[in-house]
Amino acid sequence: MTQALQLLLSLSILIVLHELGHFIPAKLFKTKVEKFYLFFDPWFSLFKVKRGETEYGIGWLPLGGYVKIAGMIDESMDKEQMKQPPQPWEFRSKPAWQRLIIMVGGVTVNVILGVLIYAMVLFAWGKEYLPNENATHGVACDSLALKIGLRDGDKILSVDNQYVTSINKVPAVIILDQAKTIQVERDGQKLEFPITEEDLGMMLGSKKSFITPRFPSVVDSLIAGMNAEKSGLQKGDKIIAINDTPTPYHNDVQKSLFLNKSKAATITVLRGTDTSTITCNVPAEGGIGFYPQNLDKFLTIKKESFGFVESIPAGMREGWEKIEMQVKTFSVMFSVSGAHKSLGGFYSIAQAYSPEWDWQSFWTFTAFLSIVLAFMNLLPIPALDGGHVVFLLYEMVTRRKPNEKFMEYAQYAGMFLLLALMVYANTDWLRR
Repeated sequence: MTQALQLLLSLSILIVLHELGHFIPAKLFKTKVEKFYLFFDPWFSLFKVKRGETEYGIGWLPLGGYVKIAGMIDESMDKEQMKQPPQPWEFRSKPAWQRLIIMVGGVTVNVILGVLIYAMVLFAWGKEYLPNENATHGVACDSLALKIGLRDGDKILSVDNQYVTSINKVPAVIILDQAKTIQVERDGQKLEFPITEEDLGMMLGSKKSFITPRFPSVVDSLIAGMNAEKSGLQKGDKIIAINDTPTPYHNDVQKSLFLNKSKAATITVLRGTDTSTITCNVPAEGGIGFYPQNLDKFLTIKKESFGFVESIPAGMREGWEKIEMQVKTFSVMFSVSGAHKSLGGFYSIAQAYSPEWDWQSFWTFTAFLSIVLAFMNLLPIPALDGGHVVFLLYEMVTRRKPNEKFMEYAQYAGMFLLLALMVYANTDWLRR
């Protein structure tokens, strides 16, 4: 519920401001705006009020929002209006350059908004990351990493022989740059492993990183009523073995508990300077109910602070980095076999938010979504802003307007394509 509410709030902010990006220039150019809606309102709306010539409202279908601009072929498909002679206050009567500004207004606002939010997040909270060289215990590997040839404890040196600053960025760099190799240090030796297209497709389809930094398993907190608390595990206990099998790192603890699920396990802990053992029943899902201390207790996290003035260019760099990432993601979708399976809908997006309300996490992801919406809206697909922009550029170059019947059919085709993509993306849970 918390994740769903965060998604709803993010979308509400982004949609209203995106539509304002169309609304304001339309008003400046004296173009009639008939409706301004947050969310869609087929058949009925949750709220509406008329102010001047514009009806403002909230729809019941949270799949987007819109402004209905007079004299424009848009999602309202108001063909009756288009049959009437053009009026001076209509969109179609305005010069092409004014119509272009109105159409790119939403995307422009989303880009500026994303940059400003990133800047304010950096100003308020700064930036933290784990430098690659600071992952001194190496990485923990899942089954995909093991398939590639990596092993627990490997230290990542580079990807395609290019150094990656943060260990957490390694998976994204591999996917977005469609890397061919990864270089690691193992027992003092440098080793190189190939990355296949099949590996890239599996990384895209996975909801978790295939490598994570290793760190010792020290109990930070216990979940009330769960088996860890009942067995006598205490805050500060360092788990060093399960059933006499050493567990020097938290991923070792997770693996051992999973192997002993639905069984009683003997857990050896270091409590202060004393070693003691406890017996704990491991549930069928493999978790016993404790949270480990964060890795910043064991590894050196780099922290950067930004003054107000410094945060502006830093926010611009973050925004530009995300735009580049979207371009690369789009390329990957069309070049890596099976990449389409990674498409996710609202459920997948909601899962990206923190399960607990965290304002830093919320605003960071809202900024990212703003950049994503800007990029997606600029795609040259009829029914999106980018489709309208393409037709306007054609008109400005050729000095001829596209046929209105053609525009109508193109709008239908674009809406059908977007609806099909939305249905496909939002049934991603059925494909798993």
